[in-house]
Formats: sequence, structure tokens, C-alpha cells
Amino acid sequence: MGNCVGASAKVDATLSSNTTSASEATRTSGKKSYSPLSIPAYSPRSSSVNLATPRSEAEILSSPHVKPFSFNELKNATRNFRPDSLLGEGGFGYVFKGWIDENTLTATKPGSGMVIAVKKLKPEGYQGHKEWLTEVNYLGQLHHPNLVKLIGYCSEGDYRLLVYEFMPKGSLENHLFRRGLQPLPWAMRIKVAIGAARGLSFLHDAEEQVIYRDFKASNILLDSEFNAKLSDFGLAKAGPTGDRTHVSTQVMGTQGYAAPEYVATGRLSSRSDVYSFGVVLLELLSGRRAVDKTKVGVEQNLVDWAKPYLGDKRKLFRIMDTKMEGQYPQKAAYAAASIALQCLSTEARLRPRMSEVLAILEQVQSPRGATRSAPLEHRVSADTAVMSPRKDHRSPLRVTTSASSLPSLRKSPLVR
Repeated sequence: MGNCVGASAKVDATLSSNTTSASEATRTSGKKSYSPLSIPAYSPRSSSVNLATPRSEAEILSSPHVKPFSFNELKNATRNFRPDSLLGEGGFGYVFKGWIDENTLTATKPGSGMVIAVKKLKPEGYQGHKEWLTEVNYLGQLHHPNLVKLIGYCSEGDYRLLVYEFMPKGSLENHLFRRGLQPLPWAMRIKVAIGAARGLSFLHDAEEQVIYRDFKASNILLDSEFNAKLSDFGLAKAGPTGDRTHVSTQVMGTQGYAAPEYVATGRLSSRSDVYSFGVVLLELLSGRRAVDKTKVGVEQNLVDWAKPYLGDKRKLFRIMDTKMEGQYPQKAAYAAASIALQCLSTEARLRPRMSEVLAILEQVQSPRGATRSAPLEHRVSADTAVMSPRKDHRSPLRVTTSASSLPSLRKSPLVR
């Protein structure tokens, strides 16, 4: 592969959960037998995870919470990675649909057992072994209802694969921007925002903080009930410790989502994630992409275009998604726009904490936030909205149009 990290290599940090095991399954890979696979159940105390000292690759891959699959097992699970099993592709590589037995985690015939999503690394892909290992490191230890579940991995020869729970509704990006899908109603948008906020709050409030660093619509996956889960932890970073306010690192991320101070200086903090959340919240409100080169002038950058309207109740309707046809509560929409504006502050210290953002959004979701819908004269035909496809790829920032390992996809990353 050329970019493999040696067995003694260290990654940023490893997270260990203090919760007890909730489920067990037999781990098998080839001829070797493994102890039962235990996935800790989430409890509110799970937010007090401890970041251990950096671990070696061997220590990371020996986690009891993920199964080491053989390449042949995943070939069988995905029907030899057949084209009709392909769910999509991104910077990481290809994503395939597969089936495994729920108890033994061994391959089963299509249509039986548990559905999984298998990401297969492209040897020439923008993401390499280090990011693959980082994802195993974090998702192998962190467990929360709003983080996608990592079931296992494969590291065999030059092959690098990751095995996830299957997310039937795919990515938020597809539901907001892909033609042909039913527009998300207001209540669903707020539900998704709250789920994503819970995931980020969990990471930020851990005893040893985790900075996600790649928060965007394409990395928010949706289950059958439209519960949001964060995916793709290849860029995750351990937060600052002691009296430090930030960590300095190579700038990686996605144009339009990355916080301005991080892009300018490489100084990363949890408030960088808060800025990115503000961008996604703005996408949920407006139905527009963070960056859209098909538009002209200031409208190419969503934040630059929308910011002047966010604090004005009378003008807010001008940036609201026309596909909702005015069917949203004005008071709740203004509250959501106001918190988005705070998240998008150019000064990191002025942005709220994710726990504060979550609390406000939960108030917005309550019946008290649901007043009347937008006036009829503020409803614009959805036909006027311009939706355009976009191709993404990841590289150091060097800001890219996408840093995701899953989308942007020919098809949804984890969609039927």
C-alpha cells in the first residue's frame, strides 16, 4: 500500500469506556478463535470515557469490541464485492452491502441475518492506513446511540476494510440535496440536528475530549427512524489537555465547513466542531450546500450569503428551504437560526458549547417552539430551488470540497 504505519506506530489517543458489556457474539476469523465480542451499552455516564495513552497498532486491533474479519469472510458477505452490492464510493474507497449472522458474525446468504456496510480502502485513495487505524481506534472504543457502530475490520495484506452497522436512510447530504428524494419536513430536520448535536456533545464532554474535525452533512448517517449518527472518524483528534486551549495540527477538513481560525492557523479546538455544526444547521434550514459553485458571487458560500438574514425575523424566510413550502414554525425557525448564527461566530471563544446548542435545539423541538407556519407570501415554489450534483475528494487542507471517506457518493453510502 505504501502508506502503511508500522505495528509499533502510535495514533493520537485511544478511548476506553467504563460501561458494562450489553451484548456478546462469538468472534471467528479464519481458523482462529476469539473471545466473545462485547459491545458496551451506552449510559449517560458513558460521556466520562477516559483517553488512555497512545497505543500501538497491535493494541488497537486487539480491541474486544470489534471483530477482525478475514478478507474471504467479507468477500462472502458481500457476494465477492459484486457491482449490485455496491452502495457508493468516496475518498476512502467503495462501500458495499453485505450480510452476516447476528450471533456468530459470519457471512450468510443475501437477505438473511444482519445487514452490514463494508468500506473497502482504495490503495490509491486519499485516506490511508493511518486514518483507517484512527477510525478503528475511536469507534472501537466509543459507544453512543448517535455514533455509527463499528462491527469489525479487516487488515490482511494490502487490504484495509471497515464493517459498520447498515444505515438504511443513507446520509443527510442525500436527503437535503439529491434529486428525487422526498424533502425533509421541519420536524425531521430538527430531529436530525438534535441527534447530531448529541453525538458531538458526547465527544466534547468526554473526560478526555475528542474533536471530530470532519462534521458535515455527508458524515451524518440516518437509520430507519431518521436517528442521526456520526460516521467517519478518520480525522478525529484528541482534544487539548491541561491549560491548553487548542491542539496544533495539519489542517484537514472540508471547504465551507472548516472553522476560519483552524484553516488560518491549524489551531484546533472543540469550538471548531461547533462552527461546522453551525454550517450543517444552516444547510438544514436553507436546503443549500455549504459551497455551491453553480451559484454566483456571495451565494457560492452559504455562510457568507445567509449570515445577514439569520438575526432578522422579518427577513429569515429569504434563506429558508423553499422545498418546505413555508411549512415550518416561525418562532422555532428563528430560534434555530439564532443558534446557528452563534455557532458561526468568527471568534471561536464566542461560540457556545455543544451541550448548550443541544439544550436550545431540544427547546426548539418542544411544542412551545411550534407556533404558526410561515405566512403564505413567504412561501416560494420549490421549483425555484437549484440543486446541483457535486463530486468530492479529500486531501490535506489544502482545503477540499469534501473530506469524507463515504460520500459524496454515486449512490448513498449506506442506502438500500
